[in-house]
Amino acid sequence: METIRTIAWMKEKAREARQEQRVIGFVPTMGALHSGHMALVERARKECSPVYASIFLNPAQFGPNEDLSKYPRPLEADLEKLTAAKVDGLFLPDAAEIYPLGFSTYVHVEGLSERLEGKARPGHFRGVATVVLKLLEIVQPHYAYFGRKDAQQVRIIRQMVRDLNSDVEIVVCPIVREPDGLALSSRNTYLGVDERKAATVLYRALQAAAKEIAAGVRDTLDLQRTLHKVLESEPRARVDYAEIVDAETFEPMVRVGRCCYALLAVYIGKTRLIDNMLIQPAGDELSMEL
Repeated sequence: METIRTIAWMKEKAREARQEQRVIGFVPTMGALHSGHMALVERARKECSPVYASIFLNPAQFGPNEDLSKYPRPLEADLEKLTAAKVDGLFLPDAAEIYPLGFSTYVHVEGLSERLEGKARPGHFRGVATVVLKLLEIVQPHYAYFGRKDAQQVRIIRQMVRDLNSDVEIVVCPIVREPDGLALSSRNTYLGVDERKAATVLYRALQAAAKEIAAGVRDTLDLQRTLHKVLESEPRARVDYAEIVDAETFEPMVRVGRCCYALLAVYIGKTRLIDNMLIQPAGDELSMEL
């Protein structure tokens, strides 16, 4: 696997691949790679050649009171995983390469960026959209792969790509979970032993809502009450939000019918975790994807 540290060299590699009419796949990450990231790489390798990944811990998406300095950086282990997965190249720029002196242009997707995660983390999605657009312009992939766990982020990236006529297809892959249901996240490493056990309450809350939907419940207030009841049964959990929203607008819904998400953001101790369930029509019924 080739490690590429400059924008100029990454662009040259992308130009070569496109001139050879090869299909470029791209998996952007912030490092601390887990099986969820590697599932994205595996999907990309099935559909593309070459496949590039990036590791860039983006300072623009962290607020002043967030965990940038504490974010895990196991670079050697990440390199081993990507090499074993036969990734063709890793784009590994430093912050000065992406945000050089005098940088002053940012991307803001209006509306979608203001609710839920955007409200809880002001400026977060501006940082995400800016760095993702820069990475897409640098790597020039045909397909870029993201996980559904960050559902609002993926929706914002799709909107940005559509609005700015970017020549890339955003591929959204299923959530990867531990055997007990906890969605994989780099932040799971922050959890102590008891907190790790408590964190399964997010999955249990979504399961409870899915059971009610399967039984015919459609009122979103009833479903949200169920989410809160399960979450609040765990003493170590503190709910930031638990909402049912339209999958396109991320606005609240009155009744479940069209495609939507059950979205959770919950503090377990000091660690903030997110999770979701996709709810979509399947004939006359609804299907739930955890």
